Amino acid sequence: MPAEWQLRRKIVDIARRVHAQGFVAATDGNISARAMGDRMFITPSGTCLGELNPADLLYLDFERRVLAGRGRPSSELALHIEVYHQRPDVQAVIHAHPPVTNAFSFAGLSLADPVIPEVVVAFGAIPTTEYATPSSEEGPMVIRGLIRRHDVLILQRHGSLTVGADLSDAYHKLEKLEHAARTLLAARQLGSVRELSPDELDRLATVAEKLGYGRSRLIPPSSP
Repeated sequence: MPAEWQLRRKIVDIARRVHAQGFVAATDGNISARAMGDRMFITPSGTCLGELNPADLLYLDFERRVLAGRGRPSSELALHIEVYHQRPDVQAVIHAHPPVTNAFSFAGLSLADPVIPEVVVAFGAIPTTEYATPSSEEGPMVIRGLIRRHDVLILQRHGSLTVGADLSDAYHKLEKLEHAARTLLAARQLGSVRELSPDELDRLATVAEKLGYGRSRLIPPSSP
């Protein structure tokens, strides 16, 4: 099916970009894309995102049944399915380990503070989840309350989760997240970091609304 293979090739293209940018290392990270509403393609467990081929991807339904493909799906399959259940609008999910973003999490520092105008407009706040053991059923639980309102999450001590209307959208959000982390790291090294004032945030909310992001994303994140 041409459409199926086009989607498979797009996943592989994005996977190679994620690896090339250093957002994952070795066999870290996983990517999925929704197909036919309640089915999905996902990267297999134990493979390097930079070395994938279209035929390597697994095709599953949301009951975790493998419909096509060999091997085991990503160990974070439950995380991806939770996103699709909570967000019918989401068509793609990327879980990566961007190093500077991860470093903020390991240091106990938040990226939710409103500092960078472009990030505030695009993402609102960038919340950090509670800690969950990687590859466990705890993952869906800690993202559930946050993923309903946010497209970008930091998984405490476990990287990032970005979702989008398509694979490129989810990837660009990952790039923007890590760029923001690098920028804030440099700012902290140079001196103190000033948050945007309530008045500045209000004006940015108007910009966000005009661009179609909605004002609600500028509301501080609630606990999961």
